[in-house]
Formats: sequence, structure tokens, C-alpha cells
Amino acid sequence: MKILVTGGGGFLGQALCRGLRARGHEVVSFQRGDYPVLQTLGVGQIRGDLADPQAVRHAFAGIDVVFHNAAKAGAWGSYESYHQANVVGTQNVLDACRANGVPRLIYTSTPSVTHRATHPVEGLGADEVPYGEDLRAAYAATKATAERAVLAANDAQLATVALRPRLIWGPGDNHLLPRLAARARAGRLRMVGDGSNLVDSTYIDNAAQAHLD
Repeated sequence: MKILVTGGGGFLGQALCRGLRARGHEVVSFQRGDYPVLQTLGVGQIRGDLADPQAVRHAFAGIDVVFHNAAKAGAWGSYESYHQANVVGTQNVLDACRANGVPRLIYTSTPSVTHRATHPVEGLGADEVPYGEDLRAAYAATKATAERAVLAANDAQLATVALRPRLIWGPGDNHLLPRLAARARAGRLRMVGDGSNLVDSTYIDNAAQAHLD
């Protein structure tokens, strides 16, 4: 199959591309920059912006499956910048899938779409957890809007699914573990609370396999 990964040059994107190539698929990445590592993997690269509907539609021609992994994450930036990348970009992906007859779309979402200001989400199955109320962080709010659109688009012509990996880490990580290690070496790694407050995390290979299987 010919498979397109949005944001294939990122941490999870590279793992997806590597896994798809290992399974014998032809893989193309749609991204804003160039990544030599993808060329080494034999992954085709198309430079473009998800906010450009024509560029997205052109890139999706002849594609059998799309992994929509690209997003604007983090905590810094205007709401509009998050909206353009995460909401407009995702709608352009959905429209391009429809226009090109792409039958399957796998969307990388986030547990942040269920965040609540008043109490944590505990004891519920994945399908029972409601979306967060009054999401004030631009990332969480726009990813929730995008996830709703992806799941609402699911039908006989386009099968869609959303996955919510949390704090992905592992070989190749240049964000989470390096920062924690640097703070620990400097003696500045502090514990919040009494140690009983825990957060889920996802190993990179597990996150990739969940998408691919």
C-alpha cells in the first residue's frame, strides 16, 4: 500500500515511517521541512503546510491510508496558530481524503482533550471519558475540536480512528527525557506533592505499534 504520514519527520512520525517501511509499504511524509533520516529510510518527502488545502489535496492523490500525526503542540503561541494547525489542518486532511477516495485515516490525538479543571478523570473506560469542559489551553481545545471532526467523519467511505498517546518517550526523544536528565544532573529535579500523584506515559515503540496494528 501507499501510505502518507503527516509530520513524518517528528519523533512519533519517524517511528511510524520506520515501522511502515519495515512492513513493506511505500511511505510518503507530508511536512514543512526536509529530514535526511527519512531519505535514509526510503520515505518520500512532500513539503507543504496543512493549512494549505490545495497542497494537502495534491499530496493525498493515490494514497491508500493516511496517518495524521502532525500538530502544533506545546504551551506557547497564539490561539489562532493552534487553530490553523490543528483544526483547519485536520479539516483539510479530511477534505483531501474525501476528494481522493482515501479509505482509512488514523489520527494522533491526546488525552488532553479530556482534561477537566475541577477533578481528574479516573475509573472510566476510554469510550466513556467525556471531552473536557471549558478547555482553556489552546492545544487541548483545538485537538478536541479536531478529534471530534475526525470521529464524526467515520463512515463507509472513510474509516477513521483516533488514538491518545500520552508523554511519548524513548530512543530519539529530544524533549522529555533529556530535560528530566539535565535537571537531575543539575540537582534541580523537584518532586511535586508526596509522590503519589502519577501520570501515564507511552514508550515510543508502543505508541507506534498501537497506530500500526
